[in-house]
Amino acid sequence: MKTNGQTAQLETPSHRSYFACSQKVEAPRVLQRAPEEKMTFKELTVWYLGQEKVKALRYFPTLSINLASFNQELGDKIVGQIKPFDLENYQAKRKIEGYSDAYIDRQIEAARAMTNKAFDNDLVTGETVKIFRRVKKMLKRNANARDRIISLDEFRAIMEKLPRHTKAILAAAFYTGMRRGEVLSLTWDKVDMERRMIRLEAADTKDKEPRVIPILPELFEILKEIPRALHDPHVFLFRGKPVASIKTGLIKACKDAGVNYGRFEKGGFVFHDLRHSFNTYMRKAGVAQSVIMKITGHSTDEMFRRYNSIDADDAHQAIDQYGSFLRNLDQSLDQEGFEQ
Repeated sequence: MKTNGQTAQLETPSHRSYFACSQKVEAPRVLQRAPEEKMTFKELTVWYLGQEKVKALRYFPTLSINLASFNQELGDKIVGQIKPFDLENYQAKRKIEGYSDAYIDRQIEAARAMTNKAFDNDLVTGETVKIFRRVKKMLKRNANARDRIISLDEFRAIMEKLPRHTKAILAAAFYTGMRRGEVLSLTWDKVDMERRMIRLEAADTKDKEPRVIPILPELFEILKEIPRALHDPHVFLFRGKPVASIKTGLIKACKDAGVNYGRFEKGGFVFHDLRHSFNTYMRKAGVAQSVIMKITGHSTDEMFRRYNSIDADDAHQAIDQYGSFLRNLDQSLDQEGFEQ
């Protein structure tokens, strides 16, 4: 049909039916919103921490604490609305509150890991992932290096002032050189009291390499006094739950013991210094560097090739040398006190 010189298209029933069906199909696509446009960061955290695989992580308690800290500031914000300046402001605020660069970086890293997992499950888009990936770390490379050595007298003074449930944690770090996360996440299935060995699997260590750590007699006496819970496999518990941090108790104990605490305090002591002290005392005790590195997990490509020749007997001999060194040091201190 032609009207005013124009060709008019007839709207047949089939045309109307096709048009109506097309509208029904397309309408939901227009109205659909990405999950991140309506989900808060706190709601995403609940989903993430509820995953069985995540709950099985050895560092789950620490992960929960880091995300809880992040949620204090940004938990009520819609995930898709978080911008780079939100993360930069978060870093700046935590810095003003006195947190270390490394600690702030760990909190951001926890949030980043969660958004990556959410992306894999179609809960957020790549744009959100980019925001968390682009935020720069506060701690510069090698800026966290320290040379603070805790003396035997300082160690004992702090131990005397610590709450009961944290004494064994400090002792485990001092006598084994294990990292804080490795100590706090230690479970009884990794502790062989009969052979006096701690066996960490690759999944338990920062460098993803298994380690065998002999148990010094002093530490053995402490570990055997710890009751084993039926409901939880962790070695270090407080009120039935795994210990996530001893920072509060450690700060008070250091103050009471007259030991400066804090990364930015002159001569200040922090937990990680126990690991550095272990390495230094082992070296002074005459233990070969390659053996020390095998026990502590300090590895390089060059040194790793030498690890294959180091067996359990070497490690036991090393830890015995370390124990003898500490006992001789203690006797020397006692003798000096007697002579004075």
